[in-house]
Amino acid sequence: MAEKLGTHPHDKHYLDYYDIMSNVLRLAIVDPDDTTREAIKSMLLGMDMIWLEAECSRYEFFSDVVAQTNPDIGLVVIDSHKDKALNLITSVSESSPECAILVVSGSSDGNLILQAIRAGAKEFLTQPLHVEELLGALGRISERRFGRSDASKPRGSQVIAVAGSTGGVGTTSVAVNLACAMAKEEVNSVALVDLDLCLGDADVQLDTIPEYTLVDVAQNVSRLDFSLLKRSLTKHSSGVYLLPRPVQLEDVSLITPENVQRVLGLMKASFSHLIVDLSKSYSPVDIAALKLASDILMVTQLDLPCLRNMVRLMASFKEMEGVVDKVKVVVNRAGLENGQITLKKAQETIGKDIFWQLPNDYRTMIEVRNNGIPLCEQAPKAAITHSIASLSEVLMGRELTGSVASGAKKLGRLFSFLPSKGEK
Repeated sequence: MAEKLGTHPHDKHYLDYYDIMSNVLRLAIVDPDDTTREAIKSMLLGMDMIWLEAECSRYEFFSDVVAQTNPDIGLVVIDSHKDKALNLITSVSESSPECAILVVSGSSDGNLILQAIRAGAKEFLTQPLHVEELLGALGRISERRFGRSDASKPRGSQVIAVAGSTGGVGTTSVAVNLACAMAKEEVNSVALVDLDLCLGDADVQLDTIPEYTLVDVAQNVSRLDFSLLKRSLTKHSSGVYLLPRPVQLEDVSLITPENVQRVLGLMKASFSHLIVDLSKSYSPVDIAALKLASDILMVTQLDLPCLRNMVRLMASFKEMEGVVDKVKVVVNRAGLENGQITLKKAQETIGKDIFWQLPNDYRTMIEVRNNGIPLCEQAPKAAITHSIASLSEVLMGRELTGSVASGAKKLGRLFSFLPSKGEK
């Protein structure tokens, strides 16, 4: 029985989706215990990277199921009869070597784990399953299945942290409008998390009054499944799911790096793209998000205070394993005035190339913020809207073509020759 969020495998929509999400892992599960099988199914069906190809309630039949459906992963819950399950793992490993066996058990006995690995299991997880551990195992199997050679195409969920060199540089505007740009494509499922726990205003920019906030989800993350998670989020008309900051300032202390890590882990499994708007305090919660992110957009302006902060931040990021390499510098309000520091000087100061430039359009952005309507709806033809749409395309691993690429290059040439302070 094939299942994927109620979509039949022969539907054109599914075929289009599968063609685009070429890294989807097809999985078959066997577990004689209906309760544990349904619980694992519920977890798997919320993951965009997983297609549940088949399920089976008898160890005796699972080899035939694998032979007929050719899944990438065979998930075997071994607790109902360990000897039968171990024999099954050996049999499937020999008859269908392309199928990676993922074993799940309520026991963490070292001897049992060794037996399962010797029988041919690639991964061993213990019950109760945690999303982070399951994602890790699936990620390792995905790497073995698809390899790492194509770096231009993000695999699984893409987590984009949006940070700023100081307050007021437009971090939240970039995060909100980038999320809306990505959500315009039907194949994308996009969530926006507001981690500016004290002064965040992503909900205001989307003109929403959420029923639940980050503190509600963080405190109940161990009891959430994917359907409950999505019901805890606020869906905007653009298609973006929003998880806002707490309403009460006193609730901020209830949010820890550990439960934020778990919340983001659960959301990674539920959405193809996760945009995280950070605070300017670079608290332990922010650092946890930076470490989890696939890409870090560092929003700045071409002025001395911003660039001095960028130097400090980049020095700190170099001390965090794997963080500095993910940083992409985004210059906001490029062309603001002739007194801006040159792009060349800015790059020399920061020690990193400028990844993207967003043109200055003060009047449009003020209208957007005051109306609580994203750029793609309020000003679809504006240059700033097209620039953010192009940024989203590049972040999703696509090459800009035609007039879009020409326009982006033209903007780049224009802003790169802005004079520095004192130059004519």
